[in-house]
Formats: sequence, C-alpha cells, structure tokens
Amino acid sequence: MESTNVIKALAALAQSSRLAIFRALIVAGEAGLTPGALADTLAVAPNTLSFHLKELMHADLVSQERIGRNLIYRAEYAQMNAVLAYLTQNCCQGVGCMDPVTTVCK
Repeated sequence: MESTNVIKALAALAQSSRLAIFRALIVAGEAGLTPGALADTLAVAPNTLSFHLKELMHADLVSQERIGRNLIYRAEYAQMNAVLAYLTQNCCQGVGCMDPVTTVCK
C-alpha cells in the first residue's frame, strides 16, 4: 500500500463523526447499513452524513451499493486491513511481538 493511501485513510478517520460512522459500519458487518439507519443510530443530520460518507468513500474505507431503492453502505475490510498492515509491518523490527493469547504487543 502506498503511503498516500494510508494518509488519505487516516485523514478521513481523523474526524469524530466519520470515525463513528466507520465504526458503526464495522459493527454492521457485510449486511451494511442504509443512510437512514446510520443517521438514526448516530444522530447525524442526513446532509452531514452524506458529506462524511463521501469522504470515507474517497478514502476507499466505505463502499456503496444500490439495492432496489435503498443505498447500502459497507466498511471496506480489505482497505482497513491494508492500512493496519502498513502501520504495523515493521513492528518490533519484523520480529513477532504479539502475544498469541492476548493479541497485544508484549
């Protein structure tokens, strides 16, 4: 992954509403959420939600699919995992540092 893509993703998540939207989509899983469900859950105005979803889509962290009359938004797990991998690829100088039981760095 290119550093410019990581910067774009981190910049998109560096805003509280966008972070909350992304986290809600992570929790929703592959089923995703409609804009209405997101707006209700997060108490975000529809026009504000639309702006934030576009920013997350621009960073490739969220995808949109039309199903009938509904738009469904989903978190892009591959992009999320690529960003996390980029951030941790040289952790502990390449030596495994994760405790397999607790999954935290030793």
